[in-house]
Amino acid sequence: MPQGKIKRLVSDRGFGFIEGERGDLFFHHSEVQGKTLEELKEGQMVEYEVGQGRKGPCATSVRVTS
Repeated sequence: MPQGKIKRLVSDRGFGFIEGERGDLFFHHSEVQGKTLEELKEGQMVEYEVGQGRKGPCATSVRVTS
């Protein structure tokens, strides 16, 4: 499972970006597991799966790693 860190959060719009192994990936708040978008912080490490969104690759099943 790929890992990366949260590069940017746009909490008021419900999404963010992960800086990962394949470059930056968009993620929607509905893909965050075990936490809410408001609990996430920029720079926090996460693991995720890569899926296909309307505008290209995106992060799915986003989980915070310890």
